[in-house]
Amino acid sequence: MVGEDTDIGVRSAYQRAFEPGETIFEEGESRDRLYVIRAGEVELSRTADFGQRVVARLGPGDFFGELGVVLGKPCNSRAVAVSRTRLLELDRDTMEGMCHAQPQIAIRMIRVLVSRLIEPERRLTALGVDDLLRPVVRGLVRNAEPDPEHGHRIPTTLRKLAEESGLSMLETHRALHQLFDSKVIRLVEDCLYAPDLDAISATLDASA
Repeated sequence: MVGEDTDIGVRSAYQRAFEPGETIFEEGESRDRLYVIRAGEVELSRTADFGQRVVARLGPGDFFGELGVVLGKPCNSRAVAVSRTRLLELDRDTMEGMCHAQPQIAIRMIRVLVSRLIEPERRLTALGVDDLLRPVVRGLVRNAEPDPEHGHRIPTTLRKLAEESGLSMLETHRALHQLFDSKVIRLVEDCLYAPDLDAISATLDASA
């Protein structure tokens, strides 16, 4: 995508090669580089309670690492070469210079970034309430512990619940609000409580 509009000198100066299974960068690492895939495939994954969770597989023309090069933030995922991979590695100054010289590069990048932002919303719209509630309810019931004051205490986090449910954090947040509105769970001092676990499961019948 970006690499198609660069000249031969830039490609040769910043091109890097990786063997299958070789790590490009680790989650949490500070990198001010944008990577454009020239050939091969890259897998992005994030740490979850049960190990590494794959969040994307990218191929030729795709780019990654934009958080570091644009916002200066640490990498939010681990990048590993799936096959023999050639990358175009661009530092912030080089990328900005390319965008100034060829504005179409910046426009293409913006289009890709916007599509990544709206894709979760599209998926959320396509899913019905029951599609979201069912895995979240299972996760809540599985994590519930008896509590003498509130019925059941559910020691979990939004991120953990999303990972266990196989949903995005946005989808999990929507399902939780449905349960809050039904008054079958409550939030007390940053912890979830459920007076009656059967009442949580009953919300699935109500949404059918």
